Amino acid sequence: MTVHGQKGFKFQNWAKTYGCYPEMYFQPTCVEEVRQVLDLARQQNKRVKAVGGGHSPSDIACTDGFMIHMGKMNRILKVDKEKRQVTVEAGILLMDLNVELSKHGLALSNLGAVADVTAAGVIGTGTHNTGIKHGILATQVVALSLLTAGGTIMECSETNNEDLFKASQVHLGCLGIILTVTFQCVPKYHLQEISFPSTFKEVLDNLDSHLKKSEYFRFLWFPHSENVTVIYQDHTNKPPISAANWFWDYAIGFYLLEFLLWISTFLPRLVHWINRFFFWLLFTSKVENRDLSYKIFNFECRFKQYVQDWAIPIEKTVEALTELKTLLENNPHVVAHFPVEIRFVKGDNILLSPCFQRDSCYVNIIIYRPYGKEVPRLDYWLGYERIMKKVGGRPHWAKAHTCTRKDFEKMYPGFQKFCAIREKLDPTGMFLNACLEKVFY
Repeated sequence: MTVHGQKGFKFQNWAKTYGCYPEMYFQPTCVEEVRQVLDLARQQNKRVKAVGGGHSPSDIACTDGFMIHMGKMNRILKVDKEKRQVTVEAGILLMDLNVELSKHGLALSNLGAVADVTAAGVIGTGTHNTGIKHGILATQVVALSLLTAGGTIMECSETNNEDLFKASQVHLGCLGIILTVTFQCVPKYHLQEISFPSTFKEVLDNLDSHLKKSEYFRFLWFPHSENVTVIYQDHTNKPPISAANWFWDYAIGFYLLEFLLWISTFLPRLVHWINRFFFWLLFTSKVENRDLSYKIFNFECRFKQYVQDWAIPIEKTVEALTELKTLLENNPHVVAHFPVEIRFVKGDNILLSPCFQRDSCYVNIIIYRPYGKEVPRLDYWLGYERIMKKVGGRPHWAKAHTCTRKDFEKMYPGFQKFCAIREKLDPTGMFLNACLEKVFY
């Protein structure tokens, strides 16, 4: 059994904002083939990066060395109905896992918006959704295995290699090649989603009340306005219903949005009007939808975009959002596309989790790229980052940011411990790349 690599492969992330030309591109089908790639990398002193769905809007998956795409290692290995646990190969897409879990009467207790991402990738970058009683997706992991740079398979869990487990749950792809992941599941369930209009002031004034009213509460703020859409998602025993007509209007509306945003690249102040117009067009009425949990959690990211997403202490939510709003009001030349998405996540004890030891609020900002066109964003990005740092924020690992090792040493109490584990497992830096060098050096 010999794994064969491909030359001349071009990798691009989903948003086409970052890309690279790996020297060799591999698609192994089993552990032995992954081991062969690492053996070859050691012999030739090459770096290695594993890649899954390629959704990270940063260069965290890029390399000029060897790239391993895990998509062919995508089997479900074991379903334990008694413990409600499932063990999968690292390359399985969540969109496939969701369907298979449903067949067994199981589901994940929380999911992000994007489903065409792999099990290893979605935990490795600290992916999250919302729900103050729920942690990031990696908190649903109870065990995993990885192949180290030296070719050793290591198993870890809460009771086995606990320090390695707490590092590997958000691994950044730099501890080894994740081979298997075991998720803790819950019985299959349905969600009811209700969205309704509100205002910036109302939501911030009544934030605690909103958090108590809905298990998976989040809200969308439309910058350059007072407009907010509140979204509640909660367990339900009611039969499924579809907001089909609304979603049809929503799809048409977003194609119109792309055209108008393209025009706004020539007339930037149009964005202020566009944000208000689309709130009026699509978000001024109450909308209700009910379906299986994963069908409510997941939705399509329609257009390419730049994204920033920082986790801040939950008690700093009002201060940070008020300051971001003031920034835009005082600098009308700064363009901010809608929405600013606000989500809430329970604290945990995972070494590099942005929610380490604190309940958090995630503030997600975007700039669309209409028809792939570059849109100025630096003033918005840097102003936003300045506010996030001021209130003690930590950036999402999958997304672009300007932080360095000095920043992370201040942000993460467990950063040095993670570094020590990484250096022990990978002393030559086989699994590093340009993005991770900024984190660790």
